[in-house]
Amino acid sequence: MTKAAVLGTGSWGTTFAMILAEAGTRTTLWGRRAEVVEAIDRAHENPEYLPGVRLPTSLRATTDPAEAIDGADFVVLAVPSQTLRGNLAGWAPLLPPRAVLVSLMKGIELRTCKRMSEVICEVAEVPAERVAVVSGPNLVGELVRREPAATVVAACDDTVTARLQDACHLPWFRAYTNADVAGVELGGAVKNVIALAVGVAAGMGLGDNIRATLMTRGLAEIARLGAAVGADPHTFAGLAGMGDLVATCTSPLSRNRTFGENLGRGMTMAETIAATRQTAEGVKSCESVLDLARKHDVEMPITEVVVGVVHDGMTPSEAAMLLMSRTPKPERYGV
Repeated sequence: MTKAAVLGTGSWGTTFAMILAEAGTRTTLWGRRAEVVEAIDRAHENPEYLPGVRLPTSLRATTDPAEAIDGADFVVLAVPSQTLRGNLAGWAPLLPPRAVLVSLMKGIELRTCKRMSEVICEVAEVPAERVAVVSGPNLVGELVRREPAATVVAACDDTVTARLQDACHLPWFRAYTNADVAGVELGGAVKNVIALAVGVAAGMGLGDNIRATLMTRGLAEIARLGAAVGADPHTFAGLAGMGDLVATCTSPLSRNRTFGENLGRGMTMAETIAATRQTAEGVKSCESVLDLARKHDVEMPITEVVVGVVHDGMTPSEAAMLLMSRTPKPERYGV
């Protein structure tokens, strides 16, 4: 039987562990907080992040990373993206020699501008063939109700994607495979930034026209950055690109959209952070996304104003005016 360790008991990590366990994969969750781990292991519920959701009785949990990782075929990393490097440095000596490392994280590392798969390869000292990523329109609030959904599993080794696809396959959860790791990761990371912008617009009371504009021009920003790093442009028309972007920008279940909405309604950053119980990855990743874009000389005006609002004190009204006052350019796909 395939064995998986999921490191991180947040909402997405717990939900993906639930999916793996229901699909017949022997799964153990690792968490730092003993009370959360005990509730998962004994009461089959994560009261902190998924209260009221019944988890499979086969899903185990532990505070000991060595116990979780021992003998795992897949080691699934589900921690906030900016904490990956430090966490993985401690876990690396425990990794089985043939385990595939799976990233659920949707972010770009600050300062280094590296994608999560690149951080994994560097810190764990493993080849790219042993790394996979999962991305797509995976809103936890729907998945825990077992509502039909699809995702993308990406790796440069086809045998890895096939094994991971099988490990998480359920009648209501369909995984598509993709070899474009860079494109899948960028789609997942940058859509959070665009969702912040759409949320701000919604919070300001602006209409569907501008929200549709932000989403489509945001997709163009993602595609431009993807082209600069060698991603496949077709990826951004699929689940890991447009699919994830639409879900994250339009759903009230989206943490990043909700964060942006609160800012658009006039809440301060401190108030918005206090009202947000879980990580909104775009808040930190917007800076590293913009740094990556500048490194490759890619123009990303929506990302620029999001950084301005979230980190530099720009008001939502100033951001809207700055975007709308830009000189328009010819509309072409991916530009």
